[in-house]
Formats: sequence, C-alpha cells, structure tokens
Amino acid sequence: MRTVRRGWGAVRARVGRLPADAGMATAEYAVGTVAAASLAGVLLSIFKSDWVRELVSSLIRSALGLG
Repeated sequence: MRTVRRGWGAVRARVGRLPADAGMATAEYAVGTVAAASLAGVLLSIFKSDWVRELVSSLIRSALGLG
C-alpha cells in the first residue's frame, strides 16, 4: 500500500507543476477545425452552383481551343 501512495504522490507533484494554460492547445485546434470545416462547407456550396460550373467549363473549352 505504501508503494501505491508514493506513486500517487509523485503523480500529484507532477500535475501540480503543469502550466496554467496546458489545455489551450486542444481548444485552439478545435476552433481551427471548426473554422476549416465551415470554410469547406461554404466553398462546396459555391462550387456546386451552376454559375461556377459554367465558368469552369468555359475556361476549359477556351484553354483547349474548343470554343
């Protein structure tokens, strides 16, 4: 039982030395992930529109000399 108590004491001592903002990186990654997913959704809705499809199609036709 003494070994277990000593082990927990060492864990508590290490946890006590962690900086106050130790969890901030995870929160920043979460915000970045949500922002990237939101941007992807907006771009997907834009690129699925008929206007963009026609624009890309006309660019490809003019590049290949078909139109």
